[in-house]
Amino acid sequence: MPAERSKHTRPPVPFSSVAHLLEHQATHIPDAPAILAPGRAPLTYGRLYQHIDKMGRTLRDMGIGHRDRIAVVLPNGPELAVAVFAVAAIGACAPLNPAYGSEELDRYLADLRPRALITLAGIDSPARRAALSRGIRVIELSTAFDAEAGLFALTGYQGSVPSDEPVSSAGDVALLLPTSGTTSRPKIVPLTHANICASACACGAALALRETDRCLNIVPLFHSYSLNATVLASLAAGASVVCAPGCDVNRFFAWLTTFQPTWYSGVPTMHQAILTHARHNRLSD
Repeated sequence: MPAERSKHTRPPVPFSSVAHLLEHQATHIPDAPAILAPGRAPLTYGRLYQHIDKMGRTLRDMGIGHRDRIAVVLPNGPELAVAVFAVAAIGACAPLNPAYGSEELDRYLADLRPRALITLAGIDSPARRAALSRGIRVIELSTAFDAEAGLFALTGYQGSVPSDEPVSSAGDVALLLPTSGTTSRPKIVPLTHANICASACACGAALALRETDRCLNIVPLFHSYSLNATVLASLAAGASVVCAPGCDVNRFFAWLTTFQPTWYSGVPTMHQAILTHARHNRLSD
């Protein structure tokens, strides 16, 4: 191969799946912070992989296999990020916008035909009602007040035959994400583990991410951009990511002080809101 062409050849992706990626980092940098969040203790790579493995066994005990689809409707934050990866490690995860109304949720659930829905425990949400109306089992997610960022427990869905299927591999579907639907009805796009690992590594290389980097993510985690190009790209590089509850310009600069990120992830409207807030504060001072 000519020297010029080989210089531009894309390097091989070192990870075959989300579980493989997290296991690798847990082995090499177990005590390094992986997931952070306001008001929570950091979650290390070692603890993250242990939790992903534990939640995978919990889901398999509920009868979930690696070809099953699981919808996830949770508020933005570390639990959503970790839940998505825990589900993707053994099945196909479909994270949905918690702000969707009943009709939108019913339409997506009709299209997805998930085996179960994961949502917050003890809350009578539109997602729960939509799932139950279609006979979809509900798995409840709960967190302890003093738990590390992203840790949770899963309960419900009793009486199933445990699944002994293996964890998902490169060719299995990891994520099912809807398109924006700006020109027609939204479509469900399947992304395999090979897809998202390649995307994460490519984004990390483009941003030259290192283990010393830390991202402040304020983009909703049910979007491909925030999951692949921000959170998973950071984890693939061995870096850390702050999973904020959303774009809150009133808390943004306090988060910069608290977490000392090397970069932050947002979309143009968020950047504009942050700049406007910064100018307003400067004029007030």
